Amino acid sequence: MQRRAVVAFAAVLLTAALAASPSARAFDARVLDSVVSVLPQWPGQAQGGQPDLPPGVAPEGTAVAVAPGGYLATALHVVDQALSVTVRLPDGRHVPAEVVGRDAASDLALLKVATNLPPLPYAPEPVLGAPVCAVGNQFGLDLSVTCGVVSALHRAGTGFNPVEDFVQTDAVVNPGASGGALVDAEGRLVGLLSAIFSMESDANIGVNFAASAALLARVVEDLQAHGEVRRGKAGLGLDDLALGERAERVGVRVRGVLSGGAAETAGIRAGDLLTAIEERRIVKVAEAIAAIQLKKPGEGVRLTLLRGGETLTLTLVLAP
Repeated sequence: MQRRAVVAFAAVLLTAALAASPSARAFDARVLDSVVSVLPQWPGQAQGGQPDLPPGVAPEGTAVAVAPGGYLATALHVVDQALSVTVRLPDGRHVPAEVVGRDAASDLALLKVATNLPPLPYAPEPVLGAPVCAVGNQFGLDLSVTCGVVSALHRAGTGFNPVEDFVQTDAVVNPGASGGALVDAEGRLVGLLSAIFSMESDANIGVNFAASAALLARVVEDLQAHGEVRRGKAGLGLDDLALGERAERVGVRVRGVLSGGAAETAGIRAGDLLTAIEERRIVKVAEAIAAIQLKKPGEGVRLTLLRGGETLTLTLVLAP
């Protein structure tokens, strides 16, 4: 009897702990009102669901409402070669969508439909291990929800895109979910589903990437205003450290600065070791590119450098 009482008491404690845990919260179904399935018509193919598309091309995809007025964000590879694009709304209607902006560097695109869907609010940067859910049109089966945690932040240099600022998650993601929503426990947009890391297939192995909310917001704002992303020029070249150098120091080497450019104006010199941008530690060039590209032309970027054993903090104002 005593052992049963202890077990029962432990079960009560576990139930209470789970109820209080953010990871145990029920998924906020209102998120589904802001996510749509994307049905592109590819050259030589019927619309959606065709199994004989080229390798790496999903027959369907996903998009997320990110601004009032019918603006939807998706992954560029979902619609880049499409002759036309239709989206399936949450109520099941099929409506045409216009591609109003493309950014190949980040693999993001902006669509517009005549229907005004509620945009998802952007989430603040999550913490490692935070619960997240992926919402996407996986395998063209229409929207489904899978959940996991934030596995890593600020992934860059994975080889998918020239500009990367990925949130990594173990939430299950499969073809068709590209352009879908990665949301936190409050239903806020943590990132836009972008890529599956796999060795030989597109099957999910628990290493999936979403363009961060910060990168997405930066790109969407420019695509909405200008139809393109206007990137600032730093005026400097960077190199990864040689393997032998990494035993004693971490960062990226300034290879050179453009005469009269933003870096020279900021006081950066060739040979400086760049160790951090804003609050982000930098260990490879791809991370520096991602951190800089989150800023707009004319905005300042705070850099931490080592020069001759001295730590310097300089502000780099990006040139147009």
